Amino acid sequence: MTDSTGPELTAARAHTPLTPIFFGLRIGLHGVFVALTAFVVLRAMLLEGAESPWVVALGLVLLVAYLAGAFLARSATGPTVSRVWLAVLTAGVLTLLPLTPDATFLVFPLFFLQLHLLPFRWAIPATIVTTALAVVAFAGHSGWTVGGVVGPLIGATVAILIGLGYRALYREAQQRQLLIDELLATREKLALREREAGVLQERSRLAREIHDTVAQGLSSIQMLLHAAEREESNTTALAHVTLARETAAANLAETRRFIRELTPPALEQQTIGAALARLAETDQGDSLVVTFHSSGDPIELPMRLETALLRIAQATLANVRQHAEAKRAEITLTYLDDWVGLDIVDDGKGFSPRSIGQAASDRTSFGLTTMHQRVEQLGGTLTIESRPGAGTAIAVGFGLIGEPT
Repeated sequence: MTDSTGPELTAARAHTPLTPIFFGLRIGLHGVFVALTAFVVLRAMLLEGAESPWVVALGLVLLVAYLAGAFLARSATGPTVSRVWLAVLTAGVLTLLPLTPDATFLVFPLFFLQLHLLPFRWAIPATIVTTALAVVAFAGHSGWTVGGVVGPLIGATVAILIGLGYRALYREAQQRQLLIDELLATREKLALREREAGVLQERSRLAREIHDTVAQGLSSIQMLLHAAEREESNTTALAHVTLARETAAANLAETRRFIRELTPPALEQQTIGAALARLAETDQGDSLVVTFHSSGDPIELPMRLETALLRIAQATLANVRQHAEAKRAEITLTYLDDWVGLDIVDDGKGFSPRSIGQAASDRTSFGLTTMHQRVEQLGGTLTIESRPGAGTAIAVGFGLIGEPT
């Protein structure tokens, strides 16, 4: 425990699953100290003695100081107020010890305050010194007895053991809270990614459907009207055909603009090659160098294939940064007449591809499984070559025969 404000104070501010327990223990400690102080004051009032007025006065001052300090220490953000409060209480109790043997009762709750408000390396010595002073003070009133020595020692031992258990409980509460916070943050990130993926998937689906239906239909209508214009001799009919062709052309241009707006942002104003080159530049870092190469004559690809290639490259580089511990990664985009391929190679620590299906909870495995599903939906191929200590190579390929552009 390094927080000198004490676990019970910190736990009161950070709402954890065990906060009610800490709250109850704190209230119990306050009740014990107030009750014992009131007991000492009442005893001094009932018993006649020269020291009784001093005991009553100091007891009341100690009671007021405790209540005021408990409120201030609870609302304070630093250790200074708590330490000053503890010093005042300790001084008050030690002052009462020579005046009345009843003040020995106050030593027990003082042990807990010392253990809770001081760092552990200070709390144990403070408890030992307080115990020794209590034993000596009690012996001054009643002489040296076994009960006068063993009683405070047992109280100090019990307080230390309870304090250790309390600290262990507090650490457990902290660990649980950290785990809960991590789970909530992860859930929010996953929900955000799922929403983003859903939006992108729906945009891609809409663009694909519009391209394959409305855009292709308008293109066919435009071609038919071109043919009708060449064969039509009637001036009036030719004017109507020309107007219909121009309307179809305008709507085709508007449809293609709408399709472009539905493409991923990285592909709005650039080709897939430029998007991958930009991705390689932005993924540069102090410990990772990413390069991009293009092979073959670039050709216009269907939007769904460009989107898939970009998403696969983004997911692969994310895995390389988070898990591979690689120094270099290379992206290669290859064009052939009827095929396009994407290769991503890194020099990281590698892994066993056979473990993908055996570790479904692993983020790397989940990302590779998602890649497999994306490629299979588009009729492509995905090959993963890797082994521990030898880096990883991921190759994706899509055939272009019969693919509309």
